[in-house]
Amino acid sequence: MFEKGLVQIYTGNGKGKTTAAFGLALRAAGHGAKVLIYQFLKPANLELGERGFMNAHCEGVTVRWLDEPWDMFKSMEDDEQIARVRKTIHLSLQELETAAHERYYDVIVLDEIVFCLNQNLASMDDIKQLIKNRDRSVELVLTGRGASEELIDMADLVTEMRLVKHPYDNGIGARKGIEY
Repeated sequence: MFEKGLVQIYTGNGKGKTTAAFGLALRAAGHGAKVLIYQFLKPANLELGERGFMNAHCEGVTVRWLDEPWDMFKSMEDDEQIARVRKTIHLSLQELETAAHERYYDVIVLDEIVFCLNQNLASMDDIKQLIKNRDRSVELVLTGRGASEELIDMADLVTEMRLVKHPYDNGIGARKGIEY
């Protein structure tokens, strides 16, 4: 589909990284691209509107997720869970490297992988291998807070979402259909 696939990163403390990646996925699918969205740290038990819609209505888009329980507030304090998640992420990235190398998809979105790198749940070596060994026509999109300079240097496009104001600051919680 693409002559040259690029590496894109959506990072920063602002809202909209996953939303931007899903929008790109819809656009690519609308032009006939085969798209994989792989969500890290967003397990099956999370009721995510974007995941449900894509799986039900978007031919050409596959949404998968890390098959490991995760709680953004509690899991970083559980050494056993961290070890399981690290191993599962490593194995998932190896599978994704094969998918990118064999060009099973035209676009691969790794949702929250940047956060995983930032929190030492994923290995930079695994990401480097994925980028290096992918078919050159495969577009990679990485999302999450905390992109390192090393990761940014590997990318062709980097967008930083900057928090200016957020309703959380006024006690307004996550809203179904907007934040998830």
